[in-house]
Amino acid sequence: MSETKARKHPKGLYQLFFIEMWERLAFYTMLNVLLLYVTDFERGGLGLPSAEGNEIYGLYLAFVYFTPFPGGMIADRYLGYRKAVLIGGLIMSAGLFLMSQGETYFYYGLVGLVLGNGLFKPNISVMVGNLYPPNDPKRDAGFNIFYMGINIGAFVASFLSSAVRNKFNWEATFLVASIGLLVGVGILILSWKTLERADRQPETSADDTGFGEVFLKILLPALVCGVLGFWLSSQFMPNGPVRPAIVGFLAGMIPIVVFFVRLGVTASPKERPGLLALLPIYVAGGTFFMVLHLNGSAMTQWANDTTARDIPAPSLFQQDALPSYYANANEDVPRPNRASLVVVEQEKVARMYGQKRMDHETLAALLAENPDLTLEEFDPIVEVTQLEPDKAAIWQFSTAIYPDGRLEVVEETDAHGAPTVSVNVPDKLSADRRVALMRKGEQGLYPTYVVSAATVEELYEGYEERFGHPPEQLPPGEWVQVINPELFQSFNALFVVVFTPLVVGFFAWLVGRGSEVSTARKIFYGLCLTTASLLLMALGGMFSDGGHAKVSGLWLVGFYGIITIGELLLSPMGLSLVTKLAPKRLVGLAMGGWFLATAFGNNFSGFFGGIQSSMTPVNFFLVLAAITAVVAGFIYALLDRLDAAIKQSTS
Repeated sequence: MSETKARKHPKGLYQLFFIEMWERLAFYTMLNVLLLYVTDFERGGLGLPSAEGNEIYGLYLAFVYFTPFPGGMIADRYLGYRKAVLIGGLIMSAGLFLMSQGETYFYYGLVGLVLGNGLFKPNISVMVGNLYPPNDPKRDAGFNIFYMGINIGAFVASFLSSAVRNKFNWEATFLVASIGLLVGVGILILSWKTLERADRQPETSADDTGFGEVFLKILLPALVCGVLGFWLSSQFMPNGPVRPAIVGFLAGMIPIVVFFVRLGVTASPKERPGLLALLPIYVAGGTFFMVLHLNGSAMTQWANDTTARDIPAPSLFQQDALPSYYANANEDVPRPNRASLVVVEQEKVARMYGQKRMDHETLAALLAENPDLTLEEFDPIVEVTQLEPDKAAIWQFSTAIYPDGRLEVVEETDAHGAPTVSVNVPDKLSADRRVALMRKGEQGLYPTYVVSAATVEELYEGYEERFGHPPEQLPPGEWVQVINPELFQSFNALFVVVFTPLVVGFFAWLVGRGSEVSTARKIFYGLCLTTASLLLMALGGMFSDGGHAKVSGLWLVGFYGIITIGELLLSPMGLSLVTKLAPKRLVGLAMGGWFLATAFGNNFSGFFGGIQSSMTPVNFFLVLAAITAVVAGFIYALLDRLDAAIKQSTS
């Protein structure tokens, strides 16, 4: 074999690269805006309280990474890897399509994504590992290349989701994601023969636990424990710091954790060291992803609420800064003109307008109280894509009008005692009008925005209290332009793409010098960098005055820069270790265990996002830094044992 050929990666790697790139493009196009959509009360979102929105985000991500556990077993025993990836991709695309059909099918779509991901995610990673012989030194580099494909998709997704929802609406974002996933499925079908070498025939061993037995001994107990945990929490701690659904998920994880511990303890002497060595790797992975996947919860909330986003950018990635943006905006940011606002006493009415769900009675009352308003009518079933640009701009300020007495307005108080309002549309109820509230100014008619009296007081009187003078006001009908908060998530993916060749080259240079860093030690270094990224955000929290002032987006850029280097040391190394340490017949199941650990961490991403507002930013990030530092110390104490297990498993 020539030296050139020896350096090449096996055929099939780049096909898997592009399949995963398109799947991640679709996945992150939706995920980037998931929390924003469910908590939004100004642009037609679901308007749920922050704690509930973070619970949905955390549980969705948890189950997305939980289902690879049974998905890996199904591929190992019944489907093989190519069929599992194909079926999973089609189910995920269908789920995204359902989400694009509106609130009625939103949760069904999430379920489809969860189920499809269980078949897709673990098995495409296993296929990458199957391309390489057990001792091939190019395996780690191959996973790094594969990981770059993931992040190219994630990088493009941030811009795609921002552009689509700015130009059209939330639901269009989900539809575009569905189409993107179908592209990845198409590449898989076209590469079916090439990827045969990465597949294997489903097989079982006499020592394996049958799938039926796994269901009875693991999945069924997990379901029972989960339901019991949810019921106990609902009955005895309904308003506790951890919401019942999260308690139920964590309780359901207990039998599965026990399964993986027993899998290692009861394995044959040859397989035992590798399987037991996976356990601390799972702990490290779960902890890391708990922090990384704050990017869609706590870090997106930080970008939305505490980051100054009034910076230059192409208009495609900018949106109007609606009233909530100005509460802690800086002194030099002009406020909207009072004439741009329609003031109401009831927060409920403002929320109905913001969520684009109003009834005829409420509209009539608004017009009676504001006789200077006129209506710009739209066909209630028209798509914004069918409108001319000037009409589309007005459409963004319009609200759907439903029959009286049919909307479900839910008024509650959140964990901090603040009132929350969400407006639900019953199944099969359609709007019979869509209108924008227009006001006449010197330059003609312009759309207005409905706000509560309390919001107006915060915008103007609150500004004077903070800065000692009235705010500068924009011309009527104009708004400050800000970049989308989800765009900051693109820095993680961008840094992965930029830093991957540098990190791979650096470690190759060390190998050439005879100073190779073990895979386990790379994971330790990754956790150390994760801790450092959180300490940087704690410092940024000091400058935010407890969240009462907006700070530069450079704090988020620095956070993503540091944690991305940690990610490159930890995440692809974790994937690589699973394929090294697990017996070949159990590698799909072991990969499912990696994603199960990620699920555990993701659930806490939602939990910490939900309690973020109850803590000062400094304390919030210091608590997370302390957790990651403890886990880093745990891995450091086990480095010698992990290195020995890796050596034995690959010998």
